[in-house]
Amino acid sequence: MAEGLVDGTVPPLPPRYRFRDLVLGDHYAEGEDRVRVEFYINERSFKERLQLYFIKNQRSSLRIRVFNFFLMAVSCTLYCVRVILDDHRHIACHGCTPKNFSNTTENWWGLLWVNRPVWLWALQVSIAIIMLFQTVLMLYLQHKGNICQQLMSITRILEFLNTIPFIITLFWPPLRNLFIPVFLNCWLAHAILKNMLNDLNRALQKIQTAFSQQVIILCSMLLCLIFTSICGVEHLERAAPGVDGKMNFFQASYFVIVTFSTVGYGDIQVNVWPSQLFVAIMIIAALVVIPIQLEQLAFYLLERQKQGASYSKHRAASEKHVVVCATCIQADLIMDFLNEFYAHPHLQDYFVVLLSPVELDNTMRLLLQIPIWSQRVIYVQGSALRDQDLQRVRMDDAEACFILSPRNVMDRHEADQQTILRTWAVKDFSPNLPIFVQILKPENMFHVKFADHVVCEDEFKYALLANNCLTPGTSTFVTLLIHTLRGHEGSDSDSQWMRMYGRSSGNEVYHITLGDSKFFGEFENKSFIYASFHAHKKYGVALVGVKKDEEDSEIQLNPGPKHIMQASDTCYYFNITKEENSAFIFADSDPEKEREHKRKDSKSSLHNEPSSSSKIHSIIASVGSMAIELQERRANDPAREALVTGKPSTSSGRNLLIPPAGEEERVPGRRRPSILPVLEIMSSDPEDEETGITFTAEKVETEVDGDIEDIKVWDAKNESDWMKGYPPVAPYIGYTPMFSHLLANPRKLCCLELDQPCSHSNHHCARDYNWPNNSIIVAVESTAPGLYNFIVPLRAHWRPKHTLKPIVIMVEKRPDTVFLESIAAFPLVYYMIGSIESLDDLLRAGILQADTVVVVDRESSKLAEEDYMADACQVVAVQTMFKLFPSSTIITELTHPSNMRFMQFRAKDYYALKLAQKQKREKERGANLSYMFRLPFAAGNVFTASMLDTLLYQSFVKDYMIIFTRLLLGLDQAHGSGYLCEMKITTDDLWIRTYGRLYQKLCSTTFEIPVGIYRTQMQSDSKSELSVTIDDDDQSSTCLSEERAALAELVRSKMKKLGLPESDYDAEATEKRSALSYVLINPGFDTKLELDDVIFIIRPAGGPNASSPMPPRRKYSTRRPKTEGEKREEPQGSMDTRL
Repeated sequence: MAEGLVDGTVPPLPPRYRFRDLVLGDHYAEGEDRVRVEFYINERSFKERLQLYFIKNQRSSLRIRVFNFFLMAVSCTLYCVRVILDDHRHIACHGCTPKNFSNTTENWWGLLWVNRPVWLWALQVSIAIIMLFQTVLMLYLQHKGNICQQLMSITRILEFLNTIPFIITLFWPPLRNLFIPVFLNCWLAHAILKNMLNDLNRALQKIQTAFSQQVIILCSMLLCLIFTSICGVEHLERAAPGVDGKMNFFQASYFVIVTFSTVGYGDIQVNVWPSQLFVAIMIIAALVVIPIQLEQLAFYLLERQKQGASYSKHRAASEKHVVVCATCIQADLIMDFLNEFYAHPHLQDYFVVLLSPVELDNTMRLLLQIPIWSQRVIYVQGSALRDQDLQRVRMDDAEACFILSPRNVMDRHEADQQTILRTWAVKDFSPNLPIFVQILKPENMFHVKFADHVVCEDEFKYALLANNCLTPGTSTFVTLLIHTLRGHEGSDSDSQWMRMYGRSSGNEVYHITLGDSKFFGEFENKSFIYASFHAHKKYGVALVGVKKDEEDSEIQLNPGPKHIMQASDTCYYFNITKEENSAFIFADSDPEKEREHKRKDSKSSLHNEPSSSSKIHSIIASVGSMAIELQERRANDPAREALVTGKPSTSSGRNLLIPPAGEEERVPGRRRPSILPVLEIMSSDPEDEETGITFTAEKVETEVDGDIEDIKVWDAKNESDWMKGYPPVAPYIGYTPMFSHLLANPRKLCCLELDQPCSHSNHHCARDYNWPNNSIIVAVESTAPGLYNFIVPLRAHWRPKHTLKPIVIMVEKRPDTVFLESIAAFPLVYYMIGSIESLDDLLRAGILQADTVVVVDRESSKLAEEDYMADACQVVAVQTMFKLFPSSTIITELTHPSNMRFMQFRAKDYYALKLAQKQKREKERGANLSYMFRLPFAAGNVFTASMLDTLLYQSFVKDYMIIFTRLLLGLDQAHGSGYLCEMKITTDDLWIRTYGRLYQKLCSTTFEIPVGIYRTQMQSDSKSELSVTIDDDDQSSTCLSEERAALAELVRSKMKKLGLPESDYDAEATEKRSALSYVLINPGFDTKLELDDVIFIIRPAGGPNASSPMPPRRKYSTRRPKTEGEKREEPQGSMDTRL
C-alpha cells in the first residue's frame, strides 16, 4: 500500500469488496452508522438573526438608518417648536408656582426649566423610548471586548443624554419641564447620514464619487454647527435680566449668521457671560473644523478634475454619444478625430466621451476648454478593463466605441496587446455595440476579427508605399479621398494649380442605390462602362464601383462592360458632395422636351432588331459634350452620317472625337485616329463586334507584339520557373493569400541576400544583376510581417511580367528565417544589411539604378526626448541622399506631419516659404488638412501613418470605406473587381486633348475608368506657377556649383572603391526645384491633358484564371545608361518573365 502511494497510484480493492459491491450495490451499508452534518448553525441563533437584520444585511440596515435619521430630524423639529411656543414668564418645574425675578438680575433658573406642553412632552418621550431601545440593542449586538469603550463614545453619550432624562420624567412628573439639549441630536443625524451614504453606495450600487459625498458631509456639518449655535445662544440668553433682553429663535438665527459671516453689525448682542463663552467656543470650533473639511473638499475636487466627469444616465437616454478609448490622450490624435468626426453634418449633435487611464496634459486640457469642444467633448479618466468605468461612460447606451492605438510608441506589440484587451473588455460588457479598432501590427489582427471595423496601420501603410512606387501620388490620392474637405481650399490663391488641386481635393467616396439616384437612375439596364462615362460627362461624377443586391455580394471596382446596371445596385462614386446635397440645373428645363427625351430613350434598345436608327441613336448618345443637342436632330443629320459612314461632314461644327486635320498632314502615311462610342450594353451583333470589340482586340494584340523584343530580355532558362498562384508560406496568422506572380521553386535563402555571393550566385552589388528595369529600394530598421504587404501589390497577378521591378530591402538588423521563407517564392526580391546613412550601402543597393527609394519610419526613434524630434534621423538621412543623388525619387514616412516641410529642404526656396504661409492661413481657417499644399505632400513624396486615422473615423458614417480602400490598394481581391493602375500621356496621346475624351477612349476600348491625374509642371512650361528658384544671385549659384562638385567627387571616389563604373553617376544633376507635382481627383470633363500626365485608372479584372485586358505597355525612363554589348547574367533561380 505504501509503495503504491509513493508511486502515485491507488491499489485496487480486494476481490471480496468488489464482489459485495456488485451484489449488494448501495444497500450493503444500511446498517452502518451515518452522521448528518448541518452547516451555518451559528446563524440560526436569536442574536445572529438580529445581527443579520440590523447590521449585516445592507438593505435592512439602510432602512433602519433612514428611520433613525428621520427620528433625529423630528426630535430637532420638536425642539424648535418648543422654543417658539416657550413662555419666558413661566419658569418653574411641572406643577410648581413660577417665581418672580427682577429685571436687573440674571435668571439662572431659566436655564434649568422650560415650558413644555403635554402633547409635546408625550411625543419627545416616545421618540426617546425608541432611541434608547435601539441604543441598548446595538450595544448588545456589537458587544466585543470592553463595554466601557462603547459606553464612553461621544455618540453613546449624546444618545443617553437625550433619552434617559425623558424616561425619568415618566416616573417623576415635576421633571417634565426640565431642559434637555435635544438639539444635539443633529450631530447624531450627521453621523447617521455618513453611515447611510456608505450603505446607499453599497446596497443600491450608486456610483457616487468621493467628492460628492464629501460635499454632502461638509454641508451637513455646517448646518449642524449653525443649528447648535442658534439653539445654544437662544437658550443661554434665557438667563438675561428682564423679558426684553431675551432672544427669540429668529433673533438668535440672525445673530449667529451675522457673527459667523464676520459681518458683525452689533444691533443684537449677547448679555450674559455663558452665552458669550459659548459663542467664542463655537467660533473657535468653526475655525478649526471648517478649514479641515475645506481642505479635504479641495483635494477631492482636484482628484475629480483629474479623473474627469461621468456621462449621466439621463443624458445618455436623451442624447447620442460615442466613446473613444485610448492609452494616452494626445492632442494631435484627438484633434484629428474631432475634426473628421464633426465634419459630417448629421453628427453635430453627438457627444464624444474620451476614456483614458492617464491624466490630461496641459495642452489637451486647454484644447478641451475651447467652446466648440467644451460643450461636446467629455473626458473620463478610467480603464476600459473596469466595468465601473465603462458604466461611467454609459458604454451600453453609446452609438459606437473607437479603440485607438497610441501613435508614438516604440514597443508596438505591447500597444497592440493593450488594444486587444480593451476590445475584448468592451465586447464582453456590451456585445451589440459597434466597435471600431485601430491596430498597429497585422499579425495581431486575428484577435479582433470580431470587431465591426478594423484598420491595421502597417498593412495599409506598406500597401500605400508600394502603390506609390508604381503610381506616383497614390498616397496623396488616397489621403485626400479619406479626408473630409469641402473643395474650397486654395480658391483664393493666385496659382492655378492650387485652385485646381484644392477643388479636386474635395472629392470623396459616396454611395447611393441606382433606383433612387438622379445621377445613375437613367442608366438602368445599361452597361457599367456606359453609365460611368455618361455620368461623368453629364454630372461630373466618377462611377467607380458597384455592389449587387444579393446575399454575400461584394463591392466590385469597375466590373467591366458585362455588368448590367440594375435598380437595386449600390453605386460608389467620386464627387465633391453626395447626390442628396446636390442641386441639378439643366440648360433646357422644358418639361415637354424632357418627356420627349424619356419617350425616345424607352423606344431605343440594343436588344431589339438591329436597325440603322437605333444604332445611330446609341452612337449619338455617347458622343462628346454635344450629345444632348445631337439627340434632337434627325437621323439624316450630316454630323450623324459622318460618324456612322466615316465620310467628312459638310457641317460647320467640328467632330470632337476626331483630331485636327493638321495632324493627319503632319504624320504622312498614318491612319487618322478616332474615338469609338461607348455602347450601352455588350452586343452580339457582328457589325458591333466589327466596329468595336474586334478593333480593340486587334489594337491590343498589335501593341503587345511590338513589345516582344523588349520581353525577350526577361526570358529565363526554363519556362517552367514562372507561375501565378498563391504564396506557399503565410507571413502571419490571419493573412488572406493573394493571387501573385511566383516562382515555381522558391529560391534558396542564401540567394536572397543581394551583396553576398553564394554557391548559386557571385554578385556583389545590385549593378551586377543587370536588371532590365530599375529597382525599388525600401529601407527599414527591421523586417516585420507587415513588410509582406509591400511586396504583394508589386507582384500582383495582373501586372505584366515585363513591368515588374526588382525590390531591394535594406534592413539594419538581419531578418529572421520566417520572413525570408515567406518572400523566397516571389521573383526579384532581395535584401541586404545596411543603412541609408552609409553611402557605401546605398551604392551597393543600387541607388543609381533605382526608380524609387522608400524610407520607412524607425520605431526606435519614437522615444525622443522631444516628441517632434522623432523624425530627426530620417529627415537628415533623406536630406543627405537628396544632396548626393538629386535625381532620385525618395518617398519618406514620417511620424509627425509637421516635419514634412523639411523634405528636400532648400534654405533659399522662396516658393516653399510662400507655401508655408499658405499652410498657416489654412490652419487658421480650421482646415482638416492644412499641410495639403506642401510640395512634398502634393507630390506624394511624404507619408505619415496619421493620414490613415480618418479611414477608421469615416467608417462610422460610410461602413464600406475600409473595404473600398483595401480593394483600391490591392490588399483584397474580390471576384470581378478591378484594380488601380496607371498610364502615362505621351506625345502620341496628346491628340485626345481633354480628360473627358480620354475617359471615352478608355471606356470604349480597354473598358478602363480614369479617376484622377498626377500632373507635373516643369519650370520651363509657361503655365507653370513655379516663378522662383533657390539661386537668386550669381554668388549663391557659384556656391552651389562648388558644393555639387565636391559631392560628386565624393560619390565617384566611393564608386571607384567599390568597383562601380563612374559613368553611372549623373554629376550634372541639380538640386534646383525645376518642377512641382500634384494630384487631381476626378477632374472635369474639359480638363486639358498635358504631356507626362500620369492617369489613375481602374482596370477591369479578368479573374485569377483569365488574363485581364491590358493597355499597351508604358515606357519608363531609366537613369542607368546601357552599355553596348553588355551581356546580362541571371543567377540560379531566376524566373521566366514572358507574358
